[in-house]
Amino acid sequence: MTSSRKLVVLAAVAVLAVGVAACGDSDDETNGGGDLSGSIRIDGSSTVAPLSEPMGELFNEENPGVNVTVGTSGTGGGFEKFCNGETDISDASRAIEPDEEEACQANGIEFEEIVVANDALSVVVNPDNPVSCLTVEQLGEIYGPKATATSWSDIKGLDAEFSEDLEIFSPGADSGTFDYFTDAINGEEGAQRSKNVNVVGENDNATVTGVSGSPGGIGYFGYSFYNENRDKLKALEVDGGDGCVEPAPETTQAGEYAPLGRQLYIYPSAQALEKPEVLGFVNFYLENVNDVTEQAGFIALTEEQLEESQSKVDALATGGGE
Repeated sequence: MTSSRKLVVLAAVAVLAVGVAACGDSDDETNGGGDLSGSIRIDGSSTVAPLSEPMGELFNEENPGVNVTVGTSGTGGGFEKFCNGETDISDASRAIEPDEEEACQANGIEFEEIVVANDALSVVVNPDNPVSCLTVEQLGEIYGPKATATSWSDIKGLDAEFSEDLEIFSPGADSGTFDYFTDAINGEEGAQRSKNVNVVGENDNATVTGVSGSPGGIGYFGYSFYNENRDKLKALEVDGGDGCVEPAPETTQAGEYAPLGRQLYIYPSAQALEKPEVLGFVNFYLENVNDVTEQAGFIALTEEQLEESQSKVDALATGGGE
């Protein structure tokens, strides 16, 4: 998390902490009333980490004896650790895949998929770029595995004339954002051009720097990173077949920002939820997530999503999960 975002989120955490403390005994059963102790290990998506980090700090305000650590090895890297039993919770910007499920099952790791936020995967360009919208097909001309475009003028049917050289940025192969984008745009997870691409790994800030510093720059990442850097970048509208739609909370919650609207997840294990501090944290996460979500630049859950997530946690904690 960058320093500017962290200051904003920590300010929100401070306000929430006062509100939670004011609830007094009514929250004791959920968060332990400050009596919990132990450690909670979280790893995975760099997109979800800026949400899990402040949730951990807020939980620690109420439970000083609990140490919450959040790593960012990418969604794929996070699932590898999770299925090896190295972490309690895995942050993910895509759903777990069959081979990852098999790895968890082989090690006796039971889990549940908990939606914690919505996300508009945002395609960003330099603010001086006159193009305002790209179709899925045009994005494929830039990022597809057979793409050869080296200039914006190579892309057919742009809504504005633009002839700058393309400077393409992309997350790494361990990124859930990479998996989701390539599947949604190129029709195959992991299928993307290999030449003339700047691969930034899990460092989304490198995409911000690269795109904002290059007239022909283009990249993609979660909505929160665009929201934090909207003074340096322009988010393109995306036409998935029904016209150009901007990445925004209302379009994403309504399912209109297709195909790049998505959900963000945490995966707690049943074994971890047997520990009071982990169960307390996950319940606390869901009780407060929508407040922190908006401050951190994410897109809040609907009431229906929040109820479903809580019911999954309850079921997993009582042995009724997967």
